[in-house]
This record gives sequence, structure tokens and C-alpha cells, in this order.
Amino acid sequence: MGQRGSKQPEAQVLLLGLDNAGKSTLLYKLKYRACVSTVPTIGFNVEMVEARKNRTNIALTVWDVGGQGRMRKHWKDFHQDATAIMFVVDSSDVRRLEEARRELAITLKSEQLRGRPVVVLANKQDVSGALTVTELKDRFNLRKICSDRDWFVLPCSAATGYGVEEGFRRVAQMVKVSQDPAMRDNLKETMHYLRSNRRSFI
Repeated sequence: MGQRGSKQPEAQVLLLGLDNAGKSTLLYKLKYRACVSTVPTIGFNVEMVEARKNRTNIALTVWDVGGQGRMRKHWKDFHQDATAIMFVVDSSDVRRLEEARRELAITLKSEQLRGRPVVVLANKQDVSGALTVTELKDRFNLRKICSDRDWFVLPCSAATGYGVEEGFRRVAQMVKVSQDPAMRDNLKETMHYLRSNRRSFI
């Protein structure tokens, strides 16, 4: 995996999760192969990474959106063009599992995300006491809330890199890609709109 090339099929991926789940660390571990120190994301980050789907390189535009309580009301602003959701869970923070489950369930009720595949990343597997994938599936009742879409749960550690590439490979296999130039225009318009309204995220 690396940076995007030109004229590749494209897909937009929404990277969500509570604050401190490890979203940005995970994304930069994938993109730069390094553990990058991050601060809580206010607003959003956008990165483009390359993946493979059916022996073809595709460009994933990954929207990493802040997970603080005040940011979650803005998640819906990013739903329209998303072709897949990656939801990162701090599987070592048992106290906030219900909060994370509730936010995922709310997100998956969005009409704009109907039928979109979801990969749940059980992050921080390197931390003692982290829930297993099976435990997370049961606690989140994923068979029920994801019954109308393709879904998968993967263990990972953004700190060590374990499972990170596999998570993005899964997403690449599950998304529908586009080579429509209009998609790039939509992306530019979305970026312009969100950047011009950044203050509302703060």
C-alpha cells in the first residue's frame, strides 16, 4: 500500500470512532509506516492511500473525522459520498464500549449509508485486557445492526501496526469503486464546503 497513482478507480471511506479510539494513529501507521504522535482531531483529516481490489490498484480517499462528542453531530455531513465505513473501537476501554456501540448503530441508520459495507476495527489489541473480536461482536450485537450490509470485524493495533493493512485490504475488497470524473468533482466540492465551514466544527 502506498500513495495514490493517477486515473485509478476511486472509493471514499469514512473513518469513524470515539475520540481516543486510535483513528488517526491507525491511518498514519498505514500511510507512513510509522507511529505518528497525534492530537485529538478537531474537524477532519483527509488522506489518500492505494490498495488493491481484484488485482487492480484503487485509490481510497479516507476521511478521518473527529470523534469528540461535539464532532459527532457533524458525522452526517460526510455520509453522502462514502462507499464504506471503517469504525475504530478502543477494545481496551470497557467503560466506553456502550457509547461506541450506540454511535455505530446511529451511523448505520443513515439513509445515505444504506447498504454500505462496514469494517469494525478492534483496536489496541496490544493492551492487556482488550476484548477479543468475538466479545466485541457480541457486545455490539453486530449480526443485528449490520444485517442489511456486508461487515467484518478485525483485531488490530495502531501502535504496532498489527492488522492495519489487513483492515484496509478488507475495505478495498468490499467497496464499489468509480472511475467517474464526477466523483472527483464531488470530492473537490465537498472539500471546499467543509473547509469553508471548518469553524462550525470547533
